[in-house]
Amino acid sequence: MKLNELKSADGSRKARKRKGMGIASGNGKTGGRGHKGQKSRTGGKVARGFEGGQMPLIRRVPKRGFTPLSRNEFQVINLADLNGFDDGAAVDAAALFEAGLIRNAVDPIKLLATGVLSKKISISVAAASASAVAAVEAAGGTLNLIVNEG
Repeated sequence: MKLNELKSADGSRKARKRKGMGIASGNGKTGGRGHKGQKSRTGGKVARGFEGGQMPLIRRVPKRGFTPLSRNEFQVINLADLNGFDDGAAVDAAALFEAGLIRNAVDPIKLLATGVLSKKISISVAAASASAVAAVEAAGGTLNLIVNEG
């Protein structure tokens, strides 16, 4: 075998289609674009959602409500989740994130009273339900509400 005898395997290299190169090429005349119309023209594209001048569906269906920009999205923690911490531990956003109980340590956290708290811990969160506050104090712990966490 010599360098000048090297050849690629049959069928491994395919010639590109040369559109518009005469009728005999098989891709001549209209070049695979059909006949006339916007899509046959150069640069002929239809915008997403455009329905030929008909009122688009997105504008026909009724719109309801709105999403307020100032909405507080709380990350929820339950009392039962806190039993994984040591007795007398100080639990804050960083500790909860490290334990894998919240998505991130920036968004505000709300403590809810689902489950039973059996440890005496000090917890710092942005909000808590009244029954959660009572449960933490009943277990001998303290609850510190942070005004602006994020």
